[in-house]
Amino acid sequence: MGKFVYQQTTAVEIEDRALAHLQVVIFDKLRRNEAFAFTWRNDPSIGDGRTTVWINAASSLVFQFHGSRAPQLAEEWLEALAVVANSPTGLHLVPEPGPGTSA
Repeated sequence: MGKFVYQQTTAVEIEDRALAHLQVVIFDKLRRNEAFAFTWRNDPSIGDGRTTVWINAASSLVFQFHGSRAPQLAEEWLEALAVVANSPTGLHLVPEPGPGTSA
């Protein structure tokens, strides 16, 4: 499990492959100077709710991967994440599309 850290105070564990996909989508939005919300489900040990952070170019972000090898990225998953990142509710992790599906 990797870790996404926001503003050095808020962190969530995310599986390395999913985290790599989120990193690409987040960096793509920040390169275009687009601010957006990012929401995730909390672990049941801390209440099973959800956390939302506002990400912009001034945000301090850390993507910490457990494994040393970069995972293979799936274009369909990147597209699906980009679609939700551009929605009014903002970015959240969606399941990886299966073979032959489109975003």
